[in-house]
Amino acid sequence: MQRTAIFPGSFDPFTRGHKAVVEEALRLFDRVVIAIGHNTQKRGMLDIERRKQLIERVYEGDDRVTVTTYTTLTGDEARRVGATAIVRSVRNGADFDYERTMDHANRAIFPELRTVIVIAPADVEHISSSLVRELHAFNHPVEQFLPEGIRLEEYL
Repeated sequence: MQRTAIFPGSFDPFTRGHKAVVEEALRLFDRVVIAIGHNTQKRGMLDIERRKQLIERVYEGDDRVTVTTYTTLTGDEARRVGATAIVRSVRNGADFDYERTMDHANRAIFPELRTVIVIAPADVEHISSSLVRELHAFNHPVEQFLPEGIRLEEYL
């Protein structure tokens, strides 16, 4: 039986930190579904289809990783893709407290799902999508924070 996990997020944009989390998740699971949540209340830097294209490009040729978009609860999307776990990353205690609260709520609604916490590797724990968006807004280079070979300008 193939073990599948879902890694949900906005990924606006997908960073080296996200990629490190996926790599860790692939050590535990046979398949990882990167699920881009679509929030109609927010306007992102990249539209959702461009985010999907960027991530698919990173994992081109790796059939262990698929990318999807969704507008439902993460648990509903996890069920749809056959995931038994939700992968989340933490960088600090505040992240952990938030993820613990979400896990309790998810277990109440989706008792078959488990949350797997991946601690962000030290060399990328400072990288966040909001950092990349902020630097980009002030015309600073951001390539060092993105997966190799990805240039954000290609997607704007």
